[in-house]
Amino acid sequence: MSRKIDWEGQIGRRLKLRDLHVFSTVVQRGSMAKAAAHLGVSQPAVSEVIADIEGALGVRLLDRGPHGVEPTIYGAALLKRSLAAFDELKQGIRDIEYLAESNVGELRIGCVESLASAILPPVIEQFSQKYPRITFNLKIVTPTLELPELRERSLDVVLARITRPPADGDEDLNVQILFHDELAVMAGPKSQWGCRCRIDLAELVNEHWLLPPSNTWTDMVLKEAFQARGIAMPKAFVTTYSLHFRADLLATGPFLTALPVSLLRLNPDRFALKVLPVDLPARPWPVAAVTLKNRTLSPIVQRCIDHIGACAKSMGADVASTRPSA
Repeated sequence: MSRKIDWEGQIGRRLKLRDLHVFSTVVQRGSMAKAAAHLGVSQPAVSEVIADIEGALGVRLLDRGPHGVEPTIYGAALLKRSLAAFDELKQGIRDIEYLAESNVGELRIGCVESLASAILPPVIEQFSQKYPRITFNLKIVTPTLELPELRERSLDVVLARITRPPADGDEDLNVQILFHDELAVMAGPKSQWGCRCRIDLAELVNEHWLLPPSNTWTDMVLKEAFQARGIAMPKAFVTTYSLHFRADLLATGPFLTALPVSLLRLNPDRFALKVLPVDLPARPWPVAAVTLKNRTLSPIVQRCIDHIGACAKSMGADVASTRPSA
């Protein structure tokens, strides 16, 4: 595109939010006809809106083919900014609602399963007592920093365990370390190992271990611990990500596993587990609140993040700053 677009003459007076909404709907639905049906208008009306936007910008926004439409590089750029614009408007409405009627709103939180089990129950319980009209929408996410739901702005914040430094593709993320968790070997209340004052890891190699999949943080720390003793990693009796499933099996059977210490510190009455006196490598396990860097947090979201930091402090965790990093 060789010419400069005249914002005031071409865009400011011609392009409306409704047009952007129609355009994004066409991309999401994959065709003009499906977008028209979804919006409750005629297909020619949708085609006219797209043609007007393309005429104003002087570029083609959509490639049309036998299987529907897809955004061109120009369309993808406009779609990305349109989603951000609509999100900021929604955020503005939520802020107005909050200012008009204090302590009312919704928190959309993404969380890995282990944190959802360990941190969120006491956090939500305490938070709801103080702010009973704030609701929570929780989504369990995968333990990575890809976080498509956050980047698509369908989540306000993601609580994650950070297992690697931010990479080149993470420049748009703001990672706020809330506290540093640690890993411990645990057993059920009836385990024969529960009454021991000290246990050598080599004594446990033939036990029934409940382990997460390979290449997880827990797997790497345990492998390092067993290798330091000169012995091979034990074979998993059950392999699963599920913290709840492992905790349930520990409570009823002769099993062992490694779990984050925060699980017991924050929930002393919920889980009938014992931390065994086994030496593991000292590997701080950062727990972070991840948000989009160029997205203004609502007061409710920031209040929740601060509350999680306060909960971590109350349990005696190694607390980091709960404020955004530069």
